[in-house]
Amino acid sequence: MTTATCPAARQAGPVTVEAAPGVWVAWARTAAASTHPADLAAVRSRPRWQRHQSLAARGLLRALLAEVRPGTEDVALTADARGRPALQGLPGLGVSLSHDGADDASGGDLVAAAVAPGRRVGVDVQLPHGPDLPPGLVRRCLRERAAELSLLPADRRALEFAWVWTVQEACVKADGTGIAGRPWSLDIPVRPSTGTQGDLTWIALRHLSVHPVSCAFGDLRAR
Repeated sequence: MTTATCPAARQAGPVTVEAAPGVWVAWARTAAASTHPADLAAVRSRPRWQRHQSLAARGLLRALLAEVRPGTEDVALTADARGRPALQGLPGLGVSLSHDGADDASGGDLVAAAVAPGRRVGVDVQLPHGPDLPPGLVRRCLRERAAELSLLPADRRALEFAWVWTVQEACVKADGTGIAGRPWSLDIPVRPSTGTQGDLTWIALRHLSVHPVSCAFGDLRAR
């Protein structure tokens, strides 16, 4: 993997950044699928396309672990009491996964992984899915900020909405609430950069990635 210092014109292979001290995030449009027996067993019953995306995300996580926490990359991936991904026997090592399928001719799924020793962590990626955003969806996720988004060109609206959604999703993943945490209800600004949500800190990696990728993290003791 390479450590990013600025957005590449076209990012394909894995990119790794230290988003905050001790919070590592990796993402890629193409990533080697995990061959770990536990990962293969975990996705066996899923549809083929879901298996492909999940194994790519798990493969990226294991590559990230090998880079930043050597010796943990072969530990079985399970879930903690709140449903967050966790490494078996290593409750103090926060990990998170995300993937989104390609919707254009460029090929490749966008996948991401995060590792944060001693922290809760969430990561999310999102490919903009066309310029025609449903107005109801925009209002639901942005509420009074929806008008600000509507002032942007159509292609930019889809991109900025995707950035907002990655922040909202990263926060509920880090909190362990998932969709029950109502990610759309979190107040995240248009053109998000960094901020806080409760006891979490969130960062949109827009200065490093051409694709919407965001992470959120917080102290393990807070939950």
